[in-house]
Amino acid sequence: MRKIAVINQKGGSGKTTTVVNLGAYLAQAGKNVLLIDMDPQSHTTIHLGLEPPQITKSTYEILINNLALEEACLATAYDNLTLIPSKIELASAEIELVNTVGREVILRDALKKCKKEFDYVLIDCPPSLGLLTLNALTAAKEVFIPIQAEFFALEGLTKLVQTVNIVRQRINSEVKITGVLITMFDVRKNICQEVAQKVREHFKDKVFRTKIRENVRLAEAPSFGKTILDFAPGSHGAEDYQKLAREILRQEKKK
Repeated sequence: MRKIAVINQKGGSGKTTTVVNLGAYLAQAGKNVLLIDMDPQSHTTIHLGLEPPQITKSTYEILINNLALEEACLATAYDNLTLIPSKIELASAEIELVNTVGREVILRDALKKCKKEFDYVLIDCPPSLGLLTLNALTAAKEVFIPIQAEFFALEGLTKLVQTVNIVRQRINSEVKITGVLITMFDVRKNICQEVAQKVREHFKDKVFRTKIRENVRLAEAPSFGKTILDFAPGSHGAEDYQKLAREILRQEKKK
């Protein structure tokens, strides 16, 4: 099982888009995929056509009420793709758990006890480095960082890398950054080329060869509750996420 936290504390970097669409293409390839929405904004949940106010079992109940992980699993419209949804109550979890012993490993322990088997677990993290993201880092073995190809892209990344290193030293010795994904890329823009070059200099072979091009269809898909695989299968966005899934599946064969 590959457990991957998709993290960047900058909003708009493409975390949710990556979790949902990469998950869909991995599922299409026959992999059993679990998506965990750890963001109170519930973007992954909404992207897959669910309405958070109607959800009774979510990541909030797992963290606060010790709900078994499999009880919160919801089937999606896609074969092999399962979701643990989120809702706005998750925003208060950090305060509610302030006196709870072991509050940063609740998700990890819930995943360990889960009786369902998955090939991939993709965790969509909130745009912050608080307790929810910490739970994702202690549960995951890998970290993917989507980076938007824009001027302020690298701002704050040092803090994110430090956080991953601290978690590895103190709580989860297995977690490491294994993938950096350049998003919103436009080959015609010099700034995009410059950012891609800086990212490669900084993260070297961890940077995916696949770049996610700027694509209006990717931006439109969530409002229809569909993945790009369904919404616009002939678009650049669909082509790029399919390529990314293939690149990740090739990594698996090398291991």
